[in-house]
Amino acid sequence: MASIASTNKKLTLWMLAWPIFIELFLQFLLGAADTLMVSRISDDAVAVVGFSNQLFQALTTLFITVASGAGILIAQKLGSRNGEDARTIAIMAVNVSAVIGLGLSVLLFLMPGEIAAMLQLPEHLIPLAKTYISIVGGGMVLIALMSALSTAIRNTGNTKGPMYTAIGMNVVHVFFNYAFIFGAFGFPKWGLMGVAVSTVLCRLLATIVLFIMFLSTFERTIGLRDLNVFNRKLFGDIIRIGWPLGINMSCWVFTQLLIFTFLAMLGSNELAARTYMNTLESFCFMLGYSVALAVQIQIAHLYGAGRVKEAYGLAFRAMWIGLAVVTVNAFIIFMFGRQLLGLFTENKEIVALGVSLLGMNLLLQPGKMVNMALGNALNAVGDTRFTMWTSVFSMWLVATGLAYFVGIELGWGLIGIYACMILDEYIRGTLSLVRWRGRKFLRKAELDEAAAKITAESGSGGIISKQTALDV
Repeated sequence: MASIASTNKKLTLWMLAWPIFIELFLQFLLGAADTLMVSRISDDAVAVVGFSNQLFQALTTLFITVASGAGILIAQKLGSRNGEDARTIAIMAVNVSAVIGLGLSVLLFLMPGEIAAMLQLPEHLIPLAKTYISIVGGGMVLIALMSALSTAIRNTGNTKGPMYTAIGMNVVHVFFNYAFIFGAFGFPKWGLMGVAVSTVLCRLLATIVLFIMFLSTFERTIGLRDLNVFNRKLFGDIIRIGWPLGINMSCWVFTQLLIFTFLAMLGSNELAARTYMNTLESFCFMLGYSVALAVQIQIAHLYGAGRVKEAYGLAFRAMWIGLAVVTVNAFIIFMFGRQLLGLFTENKEIVALGVSLLGMNLLLQPGKMVNMALGNALNAVGDTRFTMWTSVFSMWLVATGLAYFVGIELGWGLIGIYACMILDEYIRGTLSLVRWRGRKFLRKAELDEAAAKITAESGSGGIISKQTALDV
C-alpha cells in the first residue's frame, strides 16, 4: 500500500467521489440496459426482475452488517496509522460474508417458488420468478464476496479499483444479455433465463478480479495462509459498529420489499411502473450518493486521525454539493421523463404512472440527499445506533405503515405510497441534521485527543481526566 502521505493526498472529496460516481453510473447503465433488454421480452419479465432484485437487496443485509462495519473501521484504523488491524479486519469481513452468502445461495436455489408466493407475487408471474430467483439467487455468495471485497478496497482510499472492475463488468454483462436474450453470436435464445445466467457470469468474473486486487491492497500482501486469520476483539468492534448498520439497511430493503408487495396487490402495471421508475431515479441521486459515500470514507479517516473539526465541516460541504447535484438531475429527468419511459414500454398507463412519480421525485431527492450525507457522516464516526433508531422509527411507521394505510386502505394507490416515502426521507434527514450539529461523538474524540496529548507532554503516564483536558 502507498505511504501515509500519498494516501492522504488521495483522500480529497473529489478524488474519492468521482471514481465512486463512475462506478455507480456504470451500475445504473447496467440496470438500465438490463431493464431495456428485459422489456423486449415482456412487461411481466420486467416486473419479475424488479421484484426479485428487491428480494436480493433485502437478503444482502445479512452480510452488509459485517462489510459496512468493517469498512468504517478500516478507514478509522488507517487514519490512526494502524494498517495491520485494518488488514485483519478486511480479511475477517471477506470470510464471514462468504459463509453467509453461501447459505443464502442454497436457500434461494432450492426454494424460489415458495419464496415468491410467500411475498404475494401475482400467480401468473411465479413461473418466471422461479427461473430468475433460482439462478441469480443461487449466486448470492458472489454478491456477498463482491460487497466485502469492494468495501475493503474502497475504504483504503482506492476507489478507482472497484470502478475499473465495474467498467469491465458492464461491458461483459451487456454482451451476454444481448447474446442470450436474442440468440446472437451463436448463443442459445434463453430469454429471462439468459439474463439470469449473464448476471451470474459477470458477478463471477468481477469477484475474481476484486479478489486479486484485494490481496495487494494493504501494505503487507495477503497470502492464502492469512485468509484464516481471526481476531476476536477486532471482530467484536466490527459487530459493534456493523449491527446497527445492518438493521438500518435491513429496514430500508425490507420496507422496500413490503412496498413492492403493496404494489403487487395493486397490479402488475404499478409493479412495472415502479421498476422503471427505480431505473430512472437511480440516475437522479447516484452522484449525490457518491458524494455521501466519499465523505463517509474521508470523515472516518479524519476521525481516526483526531482531526474532528475538519470532519464536522466536511459533512455540511458534502451535503450542499450533493443537494445542488441531485436537484439538477431530478429536474432533467422530469423534463425528459415521458420520452425516457417510452424507451422501456408502450403501455400508456405505465408511462402515465411513471411520469407522475417523476414529478414527485423533485421533492424526494433533496430530502434523500440530506439524509444520505449526514447519515453517512454519523456512521463514519461510529454513531450508527442513532441512524438505526431513526430508520426503525421512520421507515416502518411512515414509509411502510402509513404507506399501506394511505395507498391501500384509502385507495390512493402508487401516488399515496410514494408520498409516504418522501415524508420518510425528510424525517430521517432532519433528525440526522440535528444529531450531527450536536457533535456528540466528535466532542468525545476531541476530549480523548486532548487527554492523550497532555499525557504525552507530561511524560508521567498518570491518569488525566477529560475535564482537565477540556479545561486546557
